[in-house]
Amino acid sequence: MLTVGRLSLMDEAEVVENIPEIWDGPIIAAMPVYNEEETIGTVVLGCIPHVDEVLCVDDGSSDASSRIAQKLGAIVHHHRANRGYGGALKTIFRIAKEKRARALIILDSDGQHNTVDIPKLLAPILAEEADFVIGSRFISGGSGDSMPTYRSLGIKIITAASNLSSNLNVKDTQSGFRAFGPLALERLQIDQEGMESCLEILNACSDLELKVKEVPTMIRYDVPKGSRYTALSHGFTVLSFALISLSQKKPLLFFGLPGISLLAAGAAIGFRTLNSVEGITDGTISLSVGPGLTAAWIGMLGVSLCFTALVLQGARTLMRRLLIREFGLD
Repeated sequence: MLTVGRLSLMDEAEVVENIPEIWDGPIIAAMPVYNEEETIGTVVLGCIPHVDEVLCVDDGSSDASSRIAQKLGAIVHHHRANRGYGGALKTIFRIAKEKRARALIILDSDGQHNTVDIPKLLAPILAEEADFVIGSRFISGGSGDSMPTYRSLGIKIITAASNLSSNLNVKDTQSGFRAFGPLALERLQIDQEGMESCLEILNACSDLELKVKEVPTMIRYDVPKGSRYTALSHGFTVLSFALISLSQKKPLLFFGLPGISLLAAGAAIGFRTLNSVEGITDGTISLSVGPGLTAAWIGMLGVSLCFTALVLQGARTLMRRLLIREFGLD
């Protein structure tokens, strides 16, 4: 090992490696854009006073959205084809990482989010109180004006499923108004191309132990176009992802609880069949085959689900221990 008077070359290399990366780039407000020429101008102008740069990812628009945004001072990145919400987020995160952004705000380009609330979302990030901030409609001070009842119910169901998986206890998992700090930008990796990326980020925040905070915000539903996704397709896609995540993270809960319920139902039907044996007192014995078979297959399904839950939970625990022991990952 060669020494040069003060530090060895190896020690100098270790010192360089241990120097944390400095994220002193711009504060960026970014938004996916898809045929939003009626509202994009208002949103861009609303963002400019609160941030250093406005970034628009044109996700294959066929109208004048990108030209309007560019003329008003936004940086526009183009996708040749529509890649979906998650695809646009991937591009936004990549650019924010390249610029070493101090903070990143994500909002919709359809005018639903109030740009006046941007400082409210940035404050916990800049004060290093949180790595990820959500503008929430469902905490004190927040409001979703004119939110349809069916949409509110759907969001609450998705939120409940997501919180079971992530343990974050977030009130509004479907808010697209979000802020990210340097640690979140550095560690988060988005794989999903669609709207399920919203839940993917929350799950990753839980796994990476990032600090998550919600601040109240208001979201409008009287905008010209609103979401291009129907409530049914959006809800089905996101809820499916939430349930798949739950089955992977908590197999005992996801498979075990229905398994025990089915096993109990099968037992109940079986006992009822036995109790309906006719003629015990009359000397005639008659078993009902239909309910008996029903009890059998429901009970077997319940046992199968319980067994699946135990196997998957054991495999997950084993893999977790191996990752910690071999790679130091948790």
